[in-house]
Amino acid sequence: MKLLKSISLFVLYPLCMLGLGFYAGVETARFFYPGESEGNSVFLPDGLPVVTPEPENMPEQEPVPVQDDRIDYGIVMDEPEDTDGEAEEVSFSAETLCVDTEYVLEETDVLYHTVVETIWRLPDKYVGMNRDQFLQAMDVYEAFPPLSELERGFVGLEVLSFSRERVVVQMNYKYVQPSSSFYLAAYDNKVIVYLEDKRTVYIETEILLDSLPFEIQESIMDMMWMENEEKLYDFLENYSS
Repeated sequence: MKLLKSISLFVLYPLCMLGLGFYAGVETARFFYPGESEGNSVFLPDGLPVVTPEPENMPEQEPVPVQDDRIDYGIVMDEPEDTDGEAEEVSFSAETLCVDTEYVLEETDVLYHTVVETIWRLPDKYVGMNRDQFLQAMDVYEAFPPLSELERGFVGLEVLSFSRERVVVQMNYKYVQPSSSFYLAAYDNKVIVYLEDKRTVYIETEILLDSLPFEIQESIMDMMWMENEEKLYDFLENYSS
């Protein structure tokens, strides 16, 4: 009997310890994996499997709708503006000259303050220019006028008005006026002829001052007077080489 009791205790004690270990393993798995239950196998330290549910058996969750960032923060973002269209509108609104623009010239005599107005076809080189470009072109023209304008007595210009429909330019001239008498003077050792106002050059000659008789040289240095055109040309013919 003592032997049987010893054997029973020897068998029951390990079985009890094994049962306690199994229970402790299950509780440990539940503690560390609270979301898992029966369905998948989890092996405990003692090698005993614990069944947890398969993923396909879990209830499906409705997808969370993805919202626009603009709504998440309660702010409605403005759509990007069409800056190209705005730039085109501003560019188009700037007045530029076209082939239909009236080109008005007011030719003014600065000595007698008379004005002659004429309307011309706008020169092709000015078509498409805005105000600043046209003013710059007029400045260049005034600084470097054609020889034909200088011969007419051109002294300057002014832009009076500018628009797509009409541009007005005042051309100022000091016209060479008929003269009944003339004056001879010297410039750079050459004889020149002034009108009776003693300011307007009438003729620039090639007659050298030092090639003339001394008395005539002195008269010319004091602005020698010629009473009419006939005597002027007689003098020029006599002393021209």
